[in-house]
Amino acid sequence: MIAWLNRLVDLVEESLTEDLDVTRLAASVGTTEHHLRRMFSSLAGMPLSEYVRRRRMTVAAADVVSGSQDLLTIAVRHGYGSAEAFGRAFQAVHGVTPGEARRDGGPFRTQPRLRFRLTVEGEHPMDVRIVSRPAFRLAGHAARVPLRHEGVNPAIQEHVAALAPQEHVRLKALGDAEPHGLLAVSTDLDPDRREGTPLTYLHGVAVSDAVEVPGDLDVIPVAAGSWAVFRAAGPYPQTLQTVWAATATEWFPSNPWRLRPGPEVVAVLERADDFSTATVELWLPVEPA
Repeated sequence: MIAWLNRLVDLVEESLTEDLDVTRLAASVGTTEHHLRRMFSSLAGMPLSEYVRRRRMTVAAADVVSGSQDLLTIAVRHGYGSAEAFGRAFQAVHGVTPGEARRDGGPFRTQPRLRFRLTVEGEHPMDVRIVSRPAFRLAGHAARVPLRHEGVNPAIQEHVAALAPQEHVRLKALGDAEPHGLLAVSTDLDPDRREGTPLTYLHGVAVSDAVEVPGDLDVIPVAAGSWAVFRAAGPYPQTLQTVWAATATEWFPSNPWRLRPGPEVVAVLERADDFSTATVELWLPVEPA
C-alpha cells in the first residue's frame, strides 16, 4: 500500500494543472476510489482534495511572485477558469491575495510534496475477525450530523439523548441479526472524510427480512458482503477512535483487504452506566484487495 500511495503522489504531481480524476488515479495504482480516499486521508492527515489544492497553490505562488505573466494567464495554467476563482483558492491557502503576494513577496504557506514511508509498529495485536454476511437492514432513528474525528460528537449525543428510555428497549427487541445489540451507524460520509462534513447517523439495530419494521423507523438496506470486525475495550469514545485510525495505519497496510462502499457500524457490547468506558465492535465493509 505504501508503494501505491507514493505512486499516487507522483501522479498528482504530474497533473497539478488538470482536473483531478480520482477514479482514474485509483485504477492506475490498482485500488478503488473509495479505499484510496480513506487511506490517504487517514495516513496524510488531510483529504486528498485538500493536498492537491495546497500543492497546486504552492506551485502557483512561484508564478505569481515572478511577475512575468498576468494573473489570468497563471489562473488558466493552474486549472482555473477565471482570475477570481484562482484568487479565492490562492487566498484560502496562503492567507493573502495574489496581488498582495506579488506586491509583498509573500508570505506563503508551502505544502511540501508528501512521501509515505513504512514505520514498523503493531506491537499490540489487533483483535479482528472477517465475517461474511448476507444482505440485511439497519433500522432505527437517523439524523444528519457533522463528522467529528476526535472526542464526543455533540450532535450525535443530542440525537441519542432525545430518545425515550423505552425506545432503546423497543429497538433491542426488534433486532434479530448480526451485528447484535444497539448500533451506532455512520453512512453517506464525505469521500474525503473532512472534519465537519455531514453524514447520516443511525441509532438502531440490524434486522433480517423476516422482521416487519414499524413505519416510524428509518431503514438503511445493506448489501451482502464481507466485514472486518475490530473489537476494543476502554475509555469511550477515545478507544474506538484510536482503533478506527489504526485500521488505516496498521491493519489495511498488512492485510489483503480494502474498504468497499457501505455503512460503518459500531456495536456496543458492554458499557459503564455513564458511558465513560465500553467494549465495542467496529464493523467495516471490506473486499479482497
